[in-house]
Amino acid sequence: MTRRQYFKPQPAPTTLKRPVEDTRHGISRTDEYAWLRAANWQEMFKNPATLDPAIRTHLEAENAYQDALMGNTLELRQNLFEEMKGRIKEDDSSVPMKDGAYAYGSSFRLGGQYPRYFRTPREGGPQTILLDGDKEGEGAAYFSLGGIDHSNDHKKLIWGYDDKGSEFYTLKIRDLESGIDLEDVIENTGGSGEWNSENTGFFYTRLDDNHRPSQIFYHDIGQAASQDRLVYEETDPGFFMDVGGTRLRDWIMISVSDHETSEYRLLPANQPDAEPVLVKARETGVQYDLEEGGDVFFILTNSGGAKDFRIMTAPVSDPREENWTELVPHEPGRLILSVIGFRNFLVWLERRDGLPRIVVRQRDTGEEHAVAFEEEAYSLGLAGSYEYDTETIRFSYSSMTTPAQVFDYDMRTRERVLLKTQEVPSGHNAADYVTRRLMAPAPDGELVPVSVLYRKDTKLDGSAPCLLYGYGSYGITIPASFNTNCLSLVDRGFVYAIAHIRGGKDKGYTWYDDGKRGNKTNTFSDFIAAGRHLVAEGFTGHDRIVAQGGSAGGMLMGAVANMAPADFAGIIAEVPFVDVLNTMLDATLPLTPPEWPEWGNPIESEEDYRTIASYSPYDNVSAQDYPPILAVAGLTDPRVTYWEPAKWVAKLRTHTTGDSPILFKINMDAGHAGASGRFSRLEEVAYGYAFALKVVGKA
Repeated sequence: MTRRQYFKPQPAPTTLKRPVEDTRHGISRTDEYAWLRAANWQEMFKNPATLDPAIRTHLEAENAYQDALMGNTLELRQNLFEEMKGRIKEDDSSVPMKDGAYAYGSSFRLGGQYPRYFRTPREGGPQTILLDGDKEGEGAAYFSLGGIDHSNDHKKLIWGYDDKGSEFYTLKIRDLESGIDLEDVIENTGGSGEWNSENTGFFYTRLDDNHRPSQIFYHDIGQAASQDRLVYEETDPGFFMDVGGTRLRDWIMISVSDHETSEYRLLPANQPDAEPVLVKARETGVQYDLEEGGDVFFILTNSGGAKDFRIMTAPVSDPREENWTELVPHEPGRLILSVIGFRNFLVWLERRDGLPRIVVRQRDTGEEHAVAFEEEAYSLGLAGSYEYDTETIRFSYSSMTTPAQVFDYDMRTRERVLLKTQEVPSGHNAADYVTRRLMAPAPDGELVPVSVLYRKDTKLDGSAPCLLYGYGSYGITIPASFNTNCLSLVDRGFVYAIAHIRGGKDKGYTWYDDGKRGNKTNTFSDFIAAGRHLVAEGFTGHDRIVAQGGSAGGMLMGAVANMAPADFAGIIAEVPFVDVLNTMLDATLPLTPPEWPEWGNPIESEEDYRTIASYSPYDNVSAQDYPPILAVAGLTDPRVTYWEPAKWVAKLRTHTTGDSPILFKINMDAGHAGASGRFSRLEEVAYGYAFALKVVGKA
């Protein structure tokens, strides 16, 4: 039986063609499905009921089609869901983190979809629930909590929520003594706030109609949001803004950045009316981040040709660039990812040879030591501390076989204290599994790391199915961390693999540079090479590989489907960024101007236009035999708009020369992150896994 015969034939929806021609740089293209883009998308994101009825009818027809083709997997999906749910400790709780007289944490109740935020006395004791996500989200088709920011005096709480999936967050302020929200309500924000030092007000980011964080405002508790003071406005639509503070509560930091350039402004936290002071003016390609250090700022930067970053210091009295002094020099191949300053120590997370480690430096002596682990592939996270004057930091560790562990680490004595190990209620024996790190040769000779997980009794004779995951954009590294969900595939004989392809920073900043703009096709050829290496090494066969990626990783899925359709048994593209050229030509869309450094600006540059046009998945669909494809989207997604996969699927159906089904599943009540709530999200994972099992004949 071929992969196509696993699906019962059903007539696919017919998508109307309404050709629209566009000419740029003397090059003309015709888009037959441009009408699927909602003309009122700004309004629709805030009120989905305003969607054009013709578009809604089409999307509902797509949902009916995928439901019919996947109807015989209902029992399998339920079984997968129950398995994955069984690996979750339903009433799980974080280890509270100390801050002053209290320790703050989060927990879930049995059956709860959303977290509860609590605090205890500093050294332990009864929990006080500060915010109950289940209560706040009750009755909402979609609900997502944003930031939870307690005030310095521990008397108030800023909290944010999004009830549409559009990522326009509403902020409220809760009085922690009474547990009642104040009358202050601030809409269209980025989802969090930063308190002033007196706890009488806070700074926040406001989103414009195009969903860009273009303004920083200050809100005085008790005043109307319409009276909030504009602190800083960014007029360049290519830059995003954020506002944060320091653990010493002495500075407010306004960061402005795109994917390759950054800039900071500072104002004293006790002077909210002060004019923000520029630290270093933006310079294309130069990035820097500020971190507190008492009388100095620590500055993580790639200035001066430090491609993998170095650490500088500057006096807080005048942190301009001319006063920067190098503290930790640049070392090619050692990528410094983040820095945290404490009274007596400086800590940073770095990556060498594709693996992370934590380095601790004593500030008075300069003595350094590293915190590292021995497994072939693992994930390390640096949580730091709420407090500045402490000698204890918190970090997390996991691998593809080792459940997540949380440690407190004494920076002076180097003692590790294991605080928590992730519980798997249904049971997990790490000895039953094997994790490997392979190196796949790319066409240009580079070696692409591939993290692999499988049961030790899985035969590596090419007969095992494989789910191969990839991302490869924005410098984001996909960690080789513990994932209870994928065990449902691995326990059914799958090999689970992550391709650490170019476009991420897995092997340093050069690995990112070599997978962006004019080098973008390296991302795709790396992924194809990873799949072919897994086949060559006997882990799987091409008729058994299911490729998976989301967002920019969904673009990867579209590209490899065009470049090597015969290499895959199926493709899962979640919220896929597939209409790259049209999106980068539309400067009104939320992410377009800030994305130009990543992909290029096809409006201004013919070279960039031609580069993007050469790989944009939607523009390169052609007459060939495509494998079964599942595209998943959310109606109110402001990052990858729903019409991208809708158009892509329609075009695939008209061009494929085979009879493999092309499915489109759209959540009409969600955005980029998919369904809200931890269990609703598991149902979506179960659906994708059922598709993967189906296309390899195991459903």
